Amino acid sequence: MTEPQNVLLIDDHPMTNSGIKTILEETGRFKVTGQANTLEGAKLFISKRHEDFPFLIILDIILGEDNGLDFLPFLNKYCNDNEINKPPVLICSVLEEPYRIQSALDMGASGFISKVSSETELLQAIDSILSGEVYISGEHSVKVVKSHSYYSKFTKREMQIINLIKRNKTNKQIAGELRLSIRTIENHISNIYYKTGTKDRQEIMEL
Repeated sequence: MTEPQNVLLIDDHPMTNSGIKTILEETGRFKVTGQANTLEGAKLFISKRHEDFPFLIILDIILGEDNGLDFLPFLNKYCNDNEINKPPVLICSVLEEPYRIQSALDMGASGFISKVSSETELLQAIDSILSGEVYISGEHSVKVVKSHSYYSKFTKREMQIINLIKRNKTNKQIAGELRLSIRTIENHISNIYYKTGTKDRQEIMEL
């Protein structure tokens, strides 16, 4: 009999982790060898657990005050530095805006499903990304394709700033988070206004 494949669950809701763990382990194909409810906890697990390194990761976007997507560049760098095959990451979140899904895919996630998805869709999504495909929940796939076409006009830095504006961050907070001057942030926002035809932050938040 084939050994179950290791899974890391990263979510700050214990009931969500418990439910997904039950679904996966009842198939006999997976074993949840790690659970983390913070960004630092997830990074620590990856850094310390070489013996049962995950074959698959399921990640929420909201981890308390942290953005779960910040785990993705860490995972990419860690696997590259240590010459480890990067496990596919399935985003499972209540945040379903197309720009968030596109950001996750651009940062290296392999798929997205909503937290209200069925057990059948969860397993379907996992099978898809384990076979090398990108999976996006059917109701969101068309919106994300349109979103990708729209957001492709922006630089990576501009996308970071748009995402932070959508999280209601001030220019000062954005400058601090990105370690840039406020003047630089203002210049990037001016470029975003020009590219989108928007006039203020509220219109950017509605993109």
